[in-house]
Amino acid sequence: MGLNLNPFTWWNGATFGTWIALRSKTQVGEDHMGNLYYEGGKDPNGITRRWVIYNGSNDASRVPPEWFSWLHHQIDSVPDQALPAPKAWEIPGEVNLTGSQLAYRPSGALEKGGHRARATGDYEAWTPGA
Repeated sequence: MGLNLNPFTWWNGATFGTWIALRSKTQVGEDHMGNLYYEGGKDPNGITRRWVIYNGSNDASRVPPEWFSWLHHQIDSVPDQALPAPKAWEIPGEVNLTGSQLAYRPSGALEKGGHRARATGDYEAWTPGA
C-alpha cells in the first residue's frame, strides 16, 4: 500500500503518542539489536518507569536478557555498569523464531510433508475391558 502505518499502529514500532511521551524521558542505552531504552517518571508505587522502543517488530523475545533484567528492576543500573563482562563461552540470546521460516519443525510437521517414522512396536493401545 505504501502508507506508513507506524504513527497509528503499535505492532510496527512506537506510535506517534509514544514518541511524544518519551521526549521528556532519558535515553539510557541501546542494545546490540538497536532497541532503545528509556527511563523517567514514577509509577503510583514510586518506582521509576522504564521503556523499550524496538528496532523493528514489537516482540518481547527481542530484548536481550541483561536488558530484560533492567526493564524489570532486577538490576538498578544499566547492564553495562551493573553486570560483569560476558564470558567467552556465553552466546547471545536469540529471537523467538516461532511462526517464521526458520522455526523448528519436527519430521511429522505438516510443513515438512506430514510423514513421520512409524511406531517402533513398543506401544500397545488401551482397549476397554481388556
